[in-house]
Amino acid sequence: MPSSAFEAVEALVRLCPPPAAPTPPSATDWAAKEGELGFRLPDDYKRLCDAYGPGSFGDFIGIRHPLGATDWMSLTGPMATIVERQLEVDRAGGTLVPHDPRRLFAVGVTDNGQYLFWVTEPQDAPDRWRIVVHDARGPRWFSFDGGLVAFLAAVLGGRTRVPLFPDGLLDEGVCFTPSPELRPGDEPRIVTVTGTARHGRTLSTDALRVWARANGYELPPRGRIPLRVRTAWERAHPEG
Repeated sequence: MPSSAFEAVEALVRLCPPPAAPTPPSATDWAAKEGELGFRLPDDYKRLCDAYGPGSFGDFIGIRHPLGATDWMSLTGPMATIVERQLEVDRAGGTLVPHDPRRLFAVGVTDNGQYLFWVTEPQDAPDRWRIVVHDARGPRWFSFDGGLVAFLAAVLGGRTRVPLFPDGLLDEGVCFTPSPELRPGDEPRIVTVTGTARHGRTLSTDALRVWARANGYELPPRGRIPLRVRTAWERAHPEG
């Protein structure tokens, strides 16, 4: 396993090259972002963001970024707080939550609705934080003994299988897809349904497939719907 954040990111870059013109490192004021969050961030995460910019891995795993295209995918946006509160409600109701929700920080989300968390312990040693994955549609959790970049490299390299992820995740190869630039007003909204905070406008998977095919997107009859298609639908329906 790489012994430093630099080596970890370099290993991921060899496996999954970043875009030719990623967001320049100077675009992110890390000290300001950490001050806004109230805690330091893992070095591997900062190097990852500088190397790749906002986007998703495997057209499936979206990573929150300081320059995320929407409030939901921005590192300092509302996702972490909303998910934390829902986990607290779930835990109080008897649902399995293996970690204190106050120690979980959502750093990513998949196309299928699984959340990636840092377990922020020890809080003053972010480079020791490990990753857990939670299926928001049920009580299943997956733990990885390592940081975010090591997790991405292990999953995309086929060395670690996350049971919550689709079996065909790597069938089309490994790639990084930059987030498309959104127009003003295209950002998904945060809505509340029966007391539970949920993200964005809702559309059934079948209906989304119908819309996608009608608009020129080729999709298989089953399996995950690529992030680019979901984003395109969001852009086409800014008013819900």
